[in-house]
Amino acid sequence: MKYGFFVICLVWFSSVTWGESKQLTFIHFNDLHSRFQGFAPTLDYSPDTLNDDTTLGGWARIATVINRVKANRDHPVLGLSAGDFSMGTLFHMTVRETGFELNLMHDMGIDITTFGNHEFDLGPDGLAFILSSAYREGDVPEIVYSNVVFDPSSKKDDSLEVFFKKRTGHPYIPPYIVKTINGVKVGFYGMMGNDAVEVSPFAKPVTFRDPIIVSQEMVKTLREDAKVDLVVFLSHGGIWSDKSKSEDEIVAREVDGIDIIVSGHTRDRLDKPLNVNDTIIVHTGAYGTHVGVLDLVFDNNNLTMTNYELKKIDDSIPGDPVIQKKIDDYAVNSVESLILRPENLKFNQIIAETDFEITKSKTENSLGNLVSDSIRWYINRLELEAGENTDKTAFTIETNGLIRDNIETGQSGNLSVADVFSVMPLGIGKDKSMGYPLVSFYVYASEIKDALEVMTSVAPLKGSNFNINVSGLKFTYNPNRVIFDRVTHIEKGDPLLGYTPLNYSNSNKKLYKVAANIYNTTLLSLVEKFTKGILVITPKDKDGNVIKDLKNARVDSDNSMSGVQEAKQWLGLIRYMQSFPDTDGDGISNIDKRYREVEGRIISAPSWHPRDLLVRAGFMTWMVVFLFFVAFVVLLSFWKLIGKQLRN
Repeated sequence: MKYGFFVICLVWFSSVTWGESKQLTFIHFNDLHSRFQGFAPTLDYSPDTLNDDTTLGGWARIATVINRVKANRDHPVLGLSAGDFSMGTLFHMTVRETGFELNLMHDMGIDITTFGNHEFDLGPDGLAFILSSAYREGDVPEIVYSNVVFDPSSKKDDSLEVFFKKRTGHPYIPPYIVKTINGVKVGFYGMMGNDAVEVSPFAKPVTFRDPIIVSQEMVKTLREDAKVDLVVFLSHGGIWSDKSKSEDEIVAREVDGIDIIVSGHTRDRLDKPLNVNDTIIVHTGAYGTHVGVLDLVFDNNNLTMTNYELKKIDDSIPGDPVIQKKIDDYAVNSVESLILRPENLKFNQIIAETDFEITKSKTENSLGNLVSDSIRWYINRLELEAGENTDKTAFTIETNGLIRDNIETGQSGNLSVADVFSVMPLGIGKDKSMGYPLVSFYVYASEIKDALEVMTSVAPLKGSNFNINVSGLKFTYNPNRVIFDRVTHIEKGDPLLGYTPLNYSNSNKKLYKVAANIYNTTLLSLVEKFTKGILVITPKDKDGNVIKDLKNARVDSDNSMSGVQEAKQWLGLIRYMQSFPDTDGDGISNIDKRYREVEGRIISAPSWHPRDLLVRAGFMTWMVVFLFFVAFVVLLSFWKLIGKQLRN
């Protein structure tokens, strides 16, 4: 009996000395982008009933999953988000005034989050407004952010910097958080990756430190100073198919001591976690269509993943009624009241119908054609209504990266205001009002050619988000030609009026009126920098004077009022779709059938024939030819010299 007592004591002593198995679970998501409702279309979403729609996502459904996971486990469960919680639907239009996304995340059961690049879409002041509103209205998840750098010489980021300074009685966003979970000491830190930083032009003057260097510092601080057992990185860096660019995998390889990376920013979800340098990496895709549930055991200083489930958020999951009620009330009391009512619109108002889907792809696509056409139509309509004697907009361009949603038929084919807004939802104007404004200016034909080279040469290097969609022209390019000189033929016009060749040589000094949203025009300097000045597009007024500030190129939607009433791209798309005729007599506009398929606006004509490689060749091509000729002459001379020496 005394030996039995001794064994029991030994087991108890061992468990205390060596530690017992400690379970913990993380529920994670990323890039929720204000997708409160399931999609698409919005009108199909039925969170109150099961198995009667095909929509995916919905924050009320996610809340149900979180509650179920917590109920099915007798150990702590934490909800984690890797940024981009806002910007993407009509709901975000009043986020500055309400901070609603953050409050709702807390109510759903999300405990810790970080910022993504789209949190900076409204500038430092805009993010500061969001935070102030959220903290004023209710509880928010803990926010952690580690690589932000404020400009001491500028006051434009002071309102945001306040939240990163620890002060009594004021909300504080720390570089890391330490929490003890079921006896396990866990350190959390979070930040954006380099690609996310690159596409955050409105974050200025805020800048961001390199994620590898910051991760090394965070791991050292958490391991050595805070003495944590586990390190969790909430990363808005992403997983890429090209391993040389896959930022979160690179961080895991380069930085020892990170146990888990909750990844975001990119769109490709991981059905199973990656393991890189003993770091578990998870990623749920985007828009809340999936939720990851990561079950872990910490035993004798070792972390083991016991189970991982990627849950699909569909109509088999009922929406949490409390969360859905808050969303429904917000749609009417906030979004409709503040944003839509002045435009005589409602959240679920049907504005058009379609019996075919209009989708985005990496090449020419019908959705890109529709969006770029809507810019040209809307600006020309506004100027006609205003009685302005101006040139019509000849060309418009839209990048793939800003087109956020497809147009799907759903069960009825009816498209609501909310559905159409989600196609082009992003941005802020120079007047600080939500939504990207349209700008128009003049360029030379040679600059139009340079703009098209962004797709032929920059997009293959930087990704399909740089692919462009055009209206008012069509062009042909040879992908086998010298980089930045691949466009071989451009025609101006449209399918209804026909096309005529465009002389894009430097000798053509005619100015052409073009238009785009202000984000794409802001990126012109990035293109010039990336191409080392090879591709240059300089906005000009109708007299050829350089426009130094694009604020002066904004399209005015109502010139009867003082100042500029910014013409918003999202509203232009809605008005364009409302303008289509009602072809079936039901009182609803029908999407034009020509958007069922592409029209051949962008034609790839690969060829290695010397004629095709040199036709209408520009500076880059002739430079390569010259260098090739010089190399050939040098090589020939070298071989002659070798031959002469051998003969001697």
